[in-house]
Amino acid sequence: MTTISSRDGETAFRPQGLKAVFSGEHAWCGEKMMLSADLEGAVPLGDFLEGDGFSRTLDRYAESHGKADRRAAASFWSLYYFSALTIPYVVARRAETRLPVAFDEMTIALGEDGLPRAFGLPHEGDWSEGEDLLNVVTPLVDCHLSRAVALLKEKSGIAPKLAWNNAAVYIDYAFNVTDRTPADGDDYWPSRPLFDCPLLGNGSRNPFHGCLRHEREEGTVHCRRKVCCLRYMLPGIPGCGELCALPELRKQ
Repeated sequence: MTTISSRDGETAFRPQGLKAVFSGEHAWCGEKMMLSADLEGAVPLGDFLEGDGFSRTLDRYAESHGKADRRAAASFWSLYYFSALTIPYVVARRAETRLPVAFDEMTIALGEDGLPRAFGLPHEGDWSEGEDLLNVVTPLVDCHLSRAVALLKEKSGIAPKLAWNNAAVYIDYAFNVTDRTPADGDDYWPSRPLFDCPLLGNGSRNPFHGCLRHEREEGTVHCRRKVCCLRYMLPGIPGCGELCALPELRKQ
């Protein structure tokens, strides 16, 4: 008689593969995160960010925006990087799948404009029980984001607090949009603990602490960044509205 392990029993009737994880309203995540073997134009992530490729890409991107401030170009570039990384990661974790996002095991592909197009993974991930947000982001911070943020500072000069804030907005979006608990009041904010707690799930410093806050103005609650992303310094790039850290730019 064939026996089934507890792990096999847990996963035997679960849909397999990234296409199953990224389904329905989140199907687009499958275009941002896929197996490296399926990602056209993929290069090792470490080679790109640690070598000259990233610096040359930033130079070309800044040049294409009227020789814009390089820090602003790097910050805007990182918005695409963090969105393609963190949204699929959080969506998958909410679907009880832990994706392999270790920095040295991933690849990256760029679009024609030089912005990050997609990430490549070494495998499709493993089953993982649902956890609170502080525990969900801990391996993402330890295995990937800390190194990426350090390289952004080294290669482009943008402050780590700016980079962490850029990543925070997408983690906030992904966790909130996948929340299925009933809303409690008009300021229900599922991801609030990530921005209120000074420590991550493993007891280390939480780099997202204070990155976002909720403010009520004229009866409406707005989510606000702590640090501006500098997009206002790039010609032709629209602002981020009420999310902006700078009051004078919120209505532009």
